[in-house]
Amino acid sequence: MIGRKAKALPIFRNGDCFFRCILQQFTFYLQKNKVEGRLASICLKTHSLSERNYTMSNAPVTELNTLLTPGTKAPEFNLQKAPHEPFSLSELHGKPVVLAFYPADWSPTCGDQIGLYNEILPEFEKFGAELLGISVDGPWCHKAFIETRKLKFKLLADFEPKGLVAREYGAYRTVDGISERALFVIDKYGVIQWSYLSPIRTNPGADGILEALEKLPK
Repeated sequence: MIGRKAKALPIFRNGDCFFRCILQQFTFYLQKNKVEGRLASICLKTHSLSERNYTMSNAPVTELNTLLTPGTKAPEFNLQKAPHEPFSLSELHGKPVVLAFYPADWSPTCGDQIGLYNEILPEFEKFGAELLGISVDGPWCHKAFIETRKLKFKLLADFEPKGLVAREYGAYRTVDGISERALFVIDKYGVIQWSYLSPIRTNPGADGILEALEKLPK
């Protein structure tokens, strides 16, 4: 807590992505250039307090029957993997793909989930699978998050039109303007073989992903 009576700043429901990106890009700039390290630290603490103040139901808002199910052709998409660098799902045709939709960079649960996947990335690679993280954060926000957390896989920006890809996969949380916490395993032919919708504040881990990869047709 910053001061005994400090109040957490609110996250605005319709502008939370914008607020988060501006704050984290500013913080990243300060840290990158070693300018006023204490101020950068305060920015991060303020954002953390704000995230905790942003309360939402843990239950998925997306109806289970809207999430794309096994046997469905995975919708093609083209998103930025870095500022001004587009990336298409079709580029991975011929190899298994894991899609991890998550609400937001920098939030505690997302940080834990993405950090776990980064640590066990070799386990996915044993199956020849490519892991892609997707959220409504912008590419600059992803860039800062990747560099700060030293991530070794791509984060794609479903930023504009906001949540378009998440909507196509049935994994968009309209009431909060973010992606649900949803996982998909896609085979080398581009067909979804496994999907899972997790409670929003729960780290789904990787067991389900690894089991699905083991069961993929050869």
